[in-house]
Amino acid sequence: MSKKKRTNRHPAYYLLTLGCPKNTVDSEGMAMLLQNDGYRATANPDAADILIVNTCGFLESAKEESLATLNDLARSKRRGQKLVAAGCLAQRNGDEIVRHVPGVDALLGTRRWMEIVPLVDALRAGRSTERYSLLGDPEHDDGVVVRPPAFGGSAYLKISDGCNAPCAFCSIPSFKGKLRSRPMAAVVDEAAGLVRNGARELVVVAQDSTDYGRDRGEADSLPQLLAAICRRSPDLRWLRLMYAYPGHVSDRLIEVMATEPQIVNYLDMPLQHGHPETLRRMRRPSSLTWVHKTVDKLRAALPDIALRTTFIVGFPGETEAEFAGLLEFMQAVQFDKLGVFKFSPEPGTPAFDLPDQVDEETKEERWHRVMALQQGISLARNQTQVGRVLDVLVEGTGELDAESLDAPVQLRSGEAVTLARSYRDAPEVDGLVLIPGVALQPGQMTTVRITGAMAYDLIGEPVADASAAGVAFTPAAELVLFG
Repeated sequence: MSKKKRTNRHPAYYLLTLGCPKNTVDSEGMAMLLQNDGYRATANPDAADILIVNTCGFLESAKEESLATLNDLARSKRRGQKLVAAGCLAQRNGDEIVRHVPGVDALLGTRRWMEIVPLVDALRAGRSTERYSLLGDPEHDDGVVVRPPAFGGSAYLKISDGCNAPCAFCSIPSFKGKLRSRPMAAVVDEAAGLVRNGARELVVVAQDSTDYGRDRGEADSLPQLLAAICRRSPDLRWLRLMYAYPGHVSDRLIEVMATEPQIVNYLDMPLQHGHPETLRRMRRPSSLTWVHKTVDKLRAALPDIALRTTFIVGFPGETEAEFAGLLEFMQAVQFDKLGVFKFSPEPGTPAFDLPDQVDEETKEERWHRVMALQQGISLARNQTQVGRVLDVLVEGTGELDAESLDAPVQLRSGEAVTLARSYRDAPEVDGLVLIPGVALQPGQMTTVRITGAMAYDLIGEPVADASAAGVAFTPAAELVLFG
């Protein structure tokens, strides 16, 4: 019996995203474009016709991960499969990808992702034996980005790309270019579409969200954008702001955050250091007086605001006295959330060949000292939440491993637990609210009373019968280990 050849099979794509939430937004846009054109998604690279890796090239370690991932897929490619390297590393080091991953069939830059469909169509048609390369700016750019669907109740909303800041350690302007803000109407439209598709939370992201509109001659237009999103989408529960640049947090922005109930009392303001001399070498705003005044304004207008920042330790020339100044700054401000990175010298950046490079052992030691100090601060800040009643957004379910968690007595190993976030926690980077004894449906919002606190996570209990309130219960199906 002869086998009938299948001619109407929908081609499949495998899409892997590396790096930051900005890449996640672009990947979701590519996925929707592909699906609208008849391509179907698969989580199995072996079953895909097209393999796409949205790469990260921000740090040397991220570049190495991206190259390793591309090589793994290239080595296992079957006949007819095509491999596309998209995103930041393709834009920044496309020639390096070509040298180290000969199996890559196409490069797709950070501002060309919306051309993914004609690119993969051309690859599948085999119109050329040459490697396709779509880098740089598109010929036409109307600022419209395809609205991706929301997953798990939360979605990222990218409002601009590129950056005008002169930070000495950052490679982003070299491949992202200067700031390019999206038209306000397009952002508001996309936000409304995400809410219609089920988003309870929108997380505003950009390289510098507070610089939004400056390239269009509309400085300090972020407050206007946030207010417009709230007016257009009254069903949106949470609007969260990430990546606020020091010096751009205006009084107008603070006022809008305080008066629009949908904007959560949370702000991520990456400061990078707490000593003025280090900040000057970083080419960052160095006025700590300004920071203290801004934090005071935020806490006066929003008394329960959760403040997040990030620091870099081991920047060239960082003395022990400068590092001690960072620790003193942390003690003075008492950030609720904090991320810390060890300086990574990136080729092409001004900091790459600065004198007085700090050795890796010192970087590691300082990283641990910052983390140890912040752990105590975070625990104290979390303990102030005990007794509060908070709305939470459910992310998933699991089972507790109380021993690895070093959990309080109210948590028992093997117990079902709901994993949720309050307004104080941004997705992927902050802590969780653990609700033991129940398994709630992801994407739902419920209300809990905080009964316990750990260094990074909170413990809560439903304030009422959640099933009576219309929140569905499901069996715990995923094992989650907390360490």
